[in-house]
Amino acid sequence: MRIRPATSYRGHLRLPGDKSITHRAFLLGALAKGVSTVAGASTGDDCASTRRCLETLGTRFEDEGSTIRIHGGHCFAQPAATLDCGNSGTTLRLLMGVLAGVAPAGTGIDAILSGDDSLNRRPMERVARPLREMGARMDTTSGFPPVRVRASRLRGASVSPEAASAQIKSAILLAALNAVGTTKVHELLPTRDHTERMIGSFGGQIRVAGTTIEIDGPQSLRAARVRIPGDPSSAAPFIIAALVLADSEVILDDVLLNPHRIRYLHLLREMGADITIEPGAAEDAEPRGRIVARTSELRAVTIAPADIPALIDELPLIAVAGAYARGRLEVGGASELRVKESDRIRSMVEGLGAMGARIEETRDGFTVEGGPALRGCAVASHGDHRIAMALSIAALGASGDTEVMGGEVVSISFPTFFDELDRGTAR
Repeated sequence: MRIRPATSYRGHLRLPGDKSITHRAFLLGALAKGVSTVAGASTGDDCASTRRCLETLGTRFEDEGSTIRIHGGHCFAQPAATLDCGNSGTTLRLLMGVLAGVAPAGTGIDAILSGDDSLNRRPMERVARPLREMGARMDTTSGFPPVRVRASRLRGASVSPEAASAQIKSAILLAALNAVGTTKVHELLPTRDHTERMIGSFGGQIRVAGTTIEIDGPQSLRAARVRIPGDPSSAAPFIIAALVLADSEVILDDVLLNPHRIRYLHLLREMGADITIEPGAAEDAEPRGRIVARTSELRAVTIAPADIPALIDELPLIAVAGAYARGRLEVGGASELRVKESDRIRSMVEGLGAMGARIEETRDGFTVEGGPALRGCAVASHGDHRIAMALSIAALGASGDTEVMGGEVVSISFPTFFDELDRGTAR
């Protein structure tokens, strides 16, 4: 994808449905008794992977315009082939939890979960270990996918995930729905709480006290109506574009405002960003509202490790903001970036560095010294949608054209990203 320099970015957008919530709506809709409806679901490849796996397991989905009906509560069928999770770590990890327990009718599943080359390089023992503490029978391939899951009778346990990860926590909570007794999850740091909120929406009972979540099992869920708000991570590229380009403004309607997902907005405000957040009516389990961002003079900050879990998806774009800011941006405690779709620390250092940014890699993060003008060149996405979008935004303020190699990978989360970027860009 070739990106030409821009003089400004102005747009009024409605974003695709939140990816994280869509995954969980599909999974819980499949588990719940009755017919659930999901409106405004993400159309990205990752959520399509979750749907495809559930359909292979026998769950019926029906499309009615922008609404999806899920016929849930049935015993999963034994899959005839490997469950293909594509590039979606969320699909694979959460399905490990879903499939670990005995199916509702008492029959077990023996399934193989795998994905593309990128997904099959991502660590899975961090999920398998706590599930085994609950009695799960599962085998990884030297710590990576493919993963074999054989359903068994689970028991409640007190588990402490080794990383601050919503995916690990969610896999445990989904398994706990079919476990006998109480399961406690003790998080290292608070992570996004979509699974906890959605279990409640489907009639489940869950208790949260600080960084400890408790759930009693087994539980039976009931069908629900879910309305998916816009994805705040998909909002981030356009917000950064509006902040760093002159005479720019972006308005984003019906965006998820979950506190665990908009930490990056408050960080950008700390950097001097002109960002307005307008909460909407409290109608659903998840808060939503409008975000407005305008051209700003940014100044660099130091990001504390405790903030990293709430910023993990937006850190590549924060690096771009740092390249356009005054001073030195410092990020540490972000080693989780190394085990995403790519090593995002190395990918951003390589890409922004090639464009002339003063960016340096550290063991668990990076530093960016703002100031130098960026120049267009050929950069690689490394098969990572977040990297492709971040480097595309960096390219808007560069001198000369930038070619983002492998830019089509944005389809994982935001298939229309380049259309929206082109629509609001002035040259």
